[in-house]
Amino acid sequence: RALPHRGVPAEHLRERDRARHKGRGLLGGGPAVAGVVDFPVEGSANPYMVGLYFTRVKLGNPAKEYFVQIDTGSDILWVACSPCTGCPTSSGLNIQLEFFNPDSSSTSSRIPCSDDRCTAALQTGEALCQPSDSPSSPCGYTFTYGDGSGTSGYYVSDTMYFDTVMGNEQTANSSASVVFGCSNSQSGDLMKTDRAVDGIFGFGQHELSVISQLYSLGVSPKTFSHCLKGSDNGGGILVLGEIVEPGLVFTPLVPSQPHYNLYLESIAVSGQKLPIDSSLFATSNTQGTIVDSGTTLVYLVDGAYDPFISAIAAAVSPSARSVVSKGTQCFVTSGSVDSSFPTATLYFKGGVAMTVKPENYLLQQATSVCEQAF
Repeated sequence: RALPHRGVPAEHLRERDRARHKGRGLLGGGPAVAGVVDFPVEGSANPYMVGLYFTRVKLGNPAKEYFVQIDTGSDILWVACSPCTGCPTSSGLNIQLEFFNPDSSSTSSRIPCSDDRCTAALQTGEALCQPSDSPSSPCGYTFTYGDGSGTSGYYVSDTMYFDTVMGNEQTANSSASVVFGCSNSQSGDLMKTDRAVDGIFGFGQHELSVISQLYSLGVSPKTFSHCLKGSDNGGGILVLGEIVEPGLVFTPLVPSQPHYNLYLESIAVSGQKLPIDSSLFATSNTQGTIVDSGTTLVYLVDGAYDPFISAIAAAVSPSARSVVSKGTQCFVTSGSVDSSFPTATLYFKGGVAMTVKPENYLLQQATSVCEQAF
């Protein structure tokens, strides 16, 4: 969502994140699936430019296109509807915002509280029906974030249009009826126009996620591939299906978790593993390592963060002068970031290593750089 401009301290980025806690071959992943669903990826990781990744979805009849943030940390696809209280009408991302109107779509229908899909969403806290509501009352929802911003509305069913890449590399136009949220009220940061989009596209595991719905319809596999280009130009890949490429390595997901948890086993700086208590990397119902495209920064517990900071500070070149700003380790350097700072490596289960360059764990603050991307 909306992020501050250059020079704003990283605690502002952390506050934004708290509010969010959303030569290749393609494989369909199963004989019942004709192909994979391909979505365009726009936006970038630069928190001082776009600061988020988004895609486009086509909904309704006649079809209209909506820009929605890609969020692996939530489950529901929702878009702003007409009328809507607090919804932005323009965006600083140079995109045209749209409002979905179920009454203007010939294929739209509202989901009542009596619908089995609403009943399932009630169990996961993603739907709202009062005991006093009649069976025909709209199946509603309210999502509130840590900073007080949020959205509320009701569920509708309508046609989604998408591109399916077939086994012969040909692209076919496809469609399916899916349930998504119709937001008629937004508050907090969602109201801001500088980074406004039409909604959020949740890629979670619950039954109402678009991934789960298309899988149950036999349209696409219950697998998605997501590659983000960590550059100012941004972009990337997002498909429902698998990407097959020689350079890919794989690590398992932790089963039976509400989010996408990984087994992080150790961290190294300049090739030297840090003295971190292995219990800090354990996964349970109260701790673990989560992958979330809707979060700007990377977070480490204190027992891992402090050794990481100390190792970086000990390995920097003489051209980087260490300073502490508001309790955060920062550096003033006259050299390039890549030549002045070491690389870090995250080791995951299965011997999988992810190398992190200095530009990815340092955040530019005016003329100094701070270790605030972690």
